[in-house]
Amino acid sequence: MRTLISTLSVSALLISSVSLAKNSTDFVAENTFTKGVEGPVFYKGYLYAVNFAEQGTIGKVDKLGKTNLFLKLPNDSVGNGLQFDKQGNLYIADYVNHNILKVPANSLSIEVFAHNKTMNQPNDIAMTKRGALFASDPNWANSTGKLWRINADGSTQLLEDNMGTTNGVAVNNSNTKLYVNESVQRVIWQYDLDSDLNIRNKQSLIKFDSHGMDGMRVDNQGNLFVARYGAGKVLKISPAGKVLQTFTLKGQHPTNVAFNDEQTKLFVTMQKRGAIEAVDL
Repeated sequence: MRTLISTLSVSALLISSVSLAKNSTDFVAENTFTKGVEGPVFYKGYLYAVNFAEQGTIGKVDKLGKTNLFLKLPNDSVGNGLQFDKQGNLYIADYVNHNILKVPANSLSIEVFAHNKTMNQPNDIAMTKRGALFASDPNWANSTGKLWRINADGSTQLLEDNMGTTNGVAVNNSNTKLYVNESVQRVIWQYDLDSDLNIRNKQSLIKFDSHGMDGMRVDNQGNLFVARYGAGKVLKISPAGKVLQTFTLKGQHPTNVAFNDEQTKLFVTMQKRGAIEAVDL
């Protein structure tokens, strides 16, 4: 695997970028979710996120911000990343029990889709068109991490070991690019994906001097939206690694981001506030 480190500095990128700050508003009020609120995903007019009112749950939010309990996870499982596939099946990264859980479409039943005891704690997940998932797998105590692919049949494949603290993960719409960030090391890696979803041509997209990173999503134009944990911001970054826009949040600790179906709004889960903020795009 060829690794190319970009020499572009973040300060230069910020100076040359179009940085238009936009203030967020509360979509879901503070303390509606726990401080572990994470994994937002939008599906058919509803927003879903983990840890609604108590740990180990998933909440469902309508377009007006009204919240309800969607389900409670069994076996002391606690979710992190969430993703839906094209058939409406919901996948949950269960970091407590080293699982990817599955909630079949139009059901509230919960099954183990994938399990690997060598996972540290599956964290964020990204869904591909083929039904395969990519999962980050950090070891926070050691500031290390792994990157996995979970195939459509539930089998697991370790793609990279001995990385930094892998956290946010995202794929572009054409499934030709994969993005993975390392929170402690403050770098976002970009990979090329081949037709079999194998990774190659690893490159540093952008590196930061301060604050961590968490969840990420790619929009329809291929731009990457990144939660800047501790900075109270979400950045919009081009496929070339240029910061295009900065979104300023009410809270300081965004954990993850999701678009609505039309990509006119960005929803941001906020640790410590237990809230979900929204930004008009």
